[in-house]
Amino acid sequence: MMFTNKETKKVKAGSLEIGGGSAVSVQSMLSVPVHDIEGNVAQALRLQNAGCDIVRVTVPDKQALKTLEALKKSISIPLVADIHFDYRLAVESVAAGVDKVRINPGNIGDDSKVKAVADACKNAGVPIRIGVNSGSLEKNILAKYGGVTPEALVESGLYHISLLEKFDFNDIVLSLKSSDTRMMYKAYELAAEKCPYALHLGVTEAGTENMGVIKSAAGIGGLLLRGIGDTIRISLTDDPVKEVEAGIKLLKAIDLRQGGIRFVSCPTCGRTRIDLIGIAKEAEKRLAGVNKDITVAIMGCVVNGPGEASAADIGIAGGDGCGVLFKKGKIIKKLNEDELLVALCQEIEKM
Repeated sequence: MMFTNKETKKVKAGSLEIGGGSAVSVQSMLSVPVHDIEGNVAQALRLQNAGCDIVRVTVPDKQALKTLEALKKSISIPLVADIHFDYRLAVESVAAGVDKVRINPGNIGDDSKVKAVADACKNAGVPIRIGVNSGSLEKNILAKYGGVTPEALVESGLYHISLLEKFDFNDIVLSLKSSDTRMMYKAYELAAEKCPYALHLGVTEAGTENMGVIKSAAGIGGLLLRGIGDTIRISLTDDPVKEVEAGIKLLKAIDLRQGGIRFVSCPTCGRTRIDLIGIAKEAEKRLAGVNKDITVAIMGCVVNGPGEASAADIGIAGGDGCGVLFKKGKIIKKLNEDELLVALCQEIEKM
């Protein structure tokens, strides 16, 4: 059996539902030095305004709790406390009002410490994300599998889950990240067959924007198309706002998020007689803030215009220094090349 995102256990991080058929959410993480309170608040607000659904902040020491508290007062999206080894910081983060905790139970000590975190989270209604990655596997698991493998990642995840289940805690989200896209894909595939918990998808250390987005789209997008995954992060060595923008675009590309314009544009060929590339880029800029749920086509010629893009709500197609404006495949106006974009934007404004 495979647990799809409709069948995973639903948890709530603040007001955000994760799993159990909830909409796939987009996450990011603050990258400002953690003790810079104003910087973290400013970045968190930028992420929130960009459409981020849930944001994570590292809590490496007690001083960082002040940043966490300031964030809780300043943003309306759920906040995740990222804890590594000190169980007391997890408990104190919950007391400070955090909406979710990211921790690996096996890293924080004996049963009494795991129980303290599980009890604090249960009493506050705070879910726990277990974050396994290829660099954090237990020595016995590495020895069993001869290194990092998808099976090793999953076994580590199940081990950490069992430590929480021992104390009757099951508001769990699991992540199994690797910088190897194939390994990450296979690990999540196996996890979806073995456990009913919500899955947070990501290719960790994916790289800078260009390759990072491509690797993430391949791994995360491929899994989502199979119904695997409940929340995502596109990890980039860049401004985290770009992570959010890429995540939203990915969800829109596979029809898991609605709202805003969907663009259809052809790659051009020898028939193209207008500056299609320039027109398409400018159209994307001008219509970036339009939140109408429509499909807009920017096509190079009549062959690929009203016919091939007939499903588009509205579009333009080029001719020889001229073109046409069409709706649902029907030509409504013939225009000069320099009139196409203006006419398109005016018509969309009326819709």
